[in-house]
Formats: sequence, structure tokens, C-alpha cells
Amino acid sequence: MDPKRPWECADMSEVRAEIDRIDDELVDLIARRFGYVERAWQLKKNPSEARVPWRIQQVIDRVKDRARQKEMPAEMVEMVGAQWRNMIGWFVQYEEEKLTKLQDSSGGTPGGTSGGMAQ
Repeated sequence: MDPKRPWECADMSEVRAEIDRIDDELVDLIARRFGYVERAWQLKKNPSEARVPWRIQQVIDRVKDRARQKEMPAEMVEMVGAQWRNMIGWFVQYEEEKLTKLQDSSGGTPGGTSGGMAQ
């Protein structure tokens, strides 16, 4: 079934079905993003590479700019930025834990080359 645009929904059951479809897509996209975070920690050499403040801010600014381009209300733009910061914080902690665990188990630094920030 093709997605309906909001104004094509004739009743609340159609609106709810579209919201559920979008929620599923959002979860799928976050799961795909997680795959890149998983690869990122494998390319890094030590836990300190997981937290790169300038990159985190760059991602937050880009996401908020995208929300503004989509003409979301200002309050929603701020909420999206805050939620993205929370998600990135979790991803950074995940990378740090993986890198620390690998470093501790190998007695040195993980293999692979240093890559860019996944956030």
C-alpha cells in the first residue's frame, strides 16, 4: 500500500496507520544508523576517539537546520536537536565501552585505521 499524504486520510484510522508506518520507518533508519556506529568504533584506535565535540555539534546543527528547512515549529526544532543529542550521547558511550573493552582484552590498541565520527 502506498503511503497517504495527510490530506488524503479520510478518518483517524488512516491517520494512525500512516503514523505507525512512519514510526516503523524511523526505527528502521535508526537501526541503519546504528550499523554505521558499529563500524565506526571498529575503525577507531582508542576510546578517546569516540567523543569528538566539534563533530557532535556539527551533527546537531545539521539536523536542526534540516528541521527548519522542513518548516517545523521552533519548539519542535529544539526538541529534535535535544533528542539527537541524547541519541548521539548513547552512541558515543557505546563506542567508548566497545573500544575500552577491546583495548583491555588486547593489551593495546584495536586494529584498523582511525575513521571519522559516526554521529
